[in-house]
Amino acid sequence: MGDVTTAARTTTPGSTTFDVAAFRAHFPSLHGAAAHFDGPGGSQTPSVVADAIARTMTSPLANRGSVTTAERNAEAAVQGARSALADLVGGDPRGVVFGRSMTAVTFELSRAMAKAWGPGDEVVVSRLDHDANIRPWVLAAEAVGATVRWADFDPASGELDPGVVGALVSDRTRLVAVTGASNLIGTMPDLPAIADIVHAVGAWFFVDGVHLTAHAPVDMVAFGADFYACSPYKFLGPHCGAVVGRPELLETLHPDKLLPSSDAVPERFELGTLPYELMAGTTAAIDFLAGAVPSEGSRRERLLTSLAVMQAHEEESRVALEARLVDLGATVWSRAQRRTPTLLVSFAAHDCKDLQRFLGARGVNAPAGSFYALEASRHLGLGDAGALRIGLAPYTSEDDVDRLVDGLTAALAG
Repeated sequence: MGDVTTAARTTTPGSTTFDVAAFRAHFPSLHGAAAHFDGPGGSQTPSVVADAIARTMTSPLANRGSVTTAERNAEAAVQGARSALADLVGGDPRGVVFGRSMTAVTFELSRAMAKAWGPGDEVVVSRLDHDANIRPWVLAAEAVGATVRWADFDPASGELDPGVVGALVSDRTRLVAVTGASNLIGTMPDLPAIADIVHAVGAWFFVDGVHLTAHAPVDMVAFGADFYACSPYKFLGPHCGAVVGRPELLETLHPDKLLPSSDAVPERFELGTLPYELMAGTTAAIDFLAGAVPSEGSRRERLLTSLAVMQAHEEESRVALEARLVDLGATVWSRAQRRTPTLLVSFAAHDCKDLQRFLGARGVNAPAGSFYALEASRHLGLGDAGALRIGLAPYTSEDDVDRLVDGLTAALAG
């Protein structure tokens, strides 16, 4: 995998600073001319991930089994990925469901859950969320005559008050779906507080952790999540998705599937042959993260260490960048007390798409839009157009930030 541990260095006893240059050296795409602030839509990928994918594709490979080398290679890729993802989010490998995307897996689970819903039942969704954690539940509820209730966040602060969820749940609530972190404005809701409210009425708690997982240590058990969704391509891995559920809850669900396909959990939720190469790439990405900061212990323990150091680094960078953007006259729509290093900004009298194009022509990738968080964008008063989203990542350098600020300065002066 290479000496990934050079990405951090100890400065004083008990403190660790993140070495961005050492970390960046593992990313071939960062050797080009672009500065990437588009990580919330998909991160750049270290070479070890591509190597793992290529190695799997060029090794003997077949459907899963135990007889031939090809079968065993496929089985190892699947079991390795389940174990790695469980370590990343603090879940159970027996509950890891892989699919083409988080959206696809969530749709499958929503349809399976809705088989037990009917008129009089209720589900709660949040306007803070990406539509992938809204529309599957809305459509599943509508199909069986269940009621959808909407939890609004405060547009002034960007906060989702657990009390808002508490006012919506009842003994008729079957599921509450809330983001772990908004992909639009970065807000990180108080998941344990919401989970207590959800479980007090006997409902299930589904957390969309796609954006959160890239920026913070995750413990789905401590969060109180019954189901936790994420996408490896947001945390340096390949394009696929997964939901980690409590195995005992997955056992109660019966999705539509082919007759000869396995009825075991989690296999009963995975339609068709799994992409073994992408699962190997997912494992490689998680191992890479675990080795990003020198530490001892299990993979889970090393992941928690690495992610905590990277989170602190990203937060420091976010605070500094935000101050510079405010000095340029930006309206910063990301305002929550706890949030990821994702800044949604706009500038008076300037179209954000024009700013995106101006920056893009200068090698600075900072997209504009609502990024499938349509309800959140509308609730903020930004309509469907959204604003400019600037996402920091562990590989974001000071030079990247300077190029962004210089580009915006030029665009605003033009």
